[in-house]
Amino acid sequence: MNDVKHQEFLANIAQDFYISKMTVTELSQKYDLSRYLINKSLDEALSSGLVKISVATPITRNLELEMRFKKEFGIRDAFIIKDSDTPNDNNENIIEYAAEEIQNLIRKSRVVGLTWGDTVLSTIAHFQTQFKDDVVFTQFVGDNMKYNSLSGATPIVEKAATKFGAPYLTMPGPLYIMNNDARIALQKEPALFPAFNTASRMDLLFTGIGTLSSVDTIPVWKQHQAEIFKGVDLEQVAGMLYGRPYDINGNILNMTDDKTFGISVDNIMTTTHRIGIVKSKFKARALLGALRGQLLTEVVTNEAVANRVLLEENENPVIAQ
Repeated sequence: MNDVKHQEFLANIAQDFYISKMTVTELSQKYDLSRYLINKSLDEALSSGLVKISVATPITRNLELEMRFKKEFGIRDAFIIKDSDTPNDNNENIIEYAAEEIQNLIRKSRVVGLTWGDTVLSTIAHFQTQFKDDVVFTQFVGDNMKYNSLSGATPIVEKAATKFGAPYLTMPGPLYIMNNDARIALQKEPALFPAFNTASRMDLLFTGIGTLSSVDTIPVWKQHQAEIFKGVDLEQVAGMLYGRPYDINGNILNMTDDKTFGISVDNIMTTTHRIGIVKSKFKARALLGALRGQLLTEVVTNEAVANRVLLEENENPVIAQ
């Protein structure tokens, strides 16, 4: 038996044993082999890596730290996952838990808004496929211009909708439009009205948190940064949410001259559930600002990030105006 056929033979036995739950006796009869040879084949499938067995450890949360966050920042909920031994496990646990919580909320929602990025994409990938055609997934701000990336705005909305067999709406326009008249006029276009109208009724949105450096990864935004954030002291930018820059106290810094193509910040803030997912300690300052500004209602992160947020809070106390 050549190697390919032998591997296929081992795979068939392993599938029958591990997935179809056939006994060794049943396999012996099916393949006309002795019980000894069946057991030997199963051992070979395991030792060769053809079969991989893993035991999923329960994801546990730091309830004390969660209570402190809810009290400190006045948010609806904080899901703070206990740290694991490796960064990969930490990231996976955050995404897995976020996906479960968000999917539970999607079941109760009518309009779900999404942003973009690898964190959002990974969360969607962890959703369990189910049919729910009475929910609509939508963009609520324009496209981040990552057209060739799976983590771009349009592909992400489509991917989320596919998981639920649900409809979706996009906003086919760039995230920033410098011409005020053009931006306002586009929002009134009949082709775009359904997306804007639907997004204005979101009851759930979920997002990662960005920084100014994430904006700089898009060449056109970096080139026109001074126009997009006209009058904004970029040294004061702690993070980016919903396409807008904000400071360490959660104040949106471009409210008086907002070039973002999408629904307004005031409209976004009426969304019942605004869930932020944060994996990196380097986003702690950005998360602190978002929490102080009530830009999020819930957050999913881990102990390392949460403790860094508290350290940032001690180093950057709120100064009374």
